[in-house]
Amino acid sequence: MNIEKQIKQLIIESLDLEDISIEDIETQAPLFNDGLGLDSIDALELGLAIKKKFEVKIEANSEETKQHFYSVATLVNFIESQK
Repeated sequence: MNIEKQIKQLIIESLDLEDISIEDIETQAPLFNDGLGLDSIDALELGLAIKKKFEVKIEANSEETKQHFYSVATLVNFIESQK
């Protein structure tokens, strides 16, 4: 499974989005507000899950981190840049 699909699966599992499938999550769509509609609590949970699964360091409350969490595509780029 590629990183993109792993992230989508992680979003579904860590946030208990049982009625959403990997195919429902658009790679370029925003994860927050208008896109998938996640909130700040979801961001914390997703951040912890990503740190644990991909062993990356995530700076809390930084503008750069907000940009990394914009979409699945930006998360893929961030994780790949950390390897």
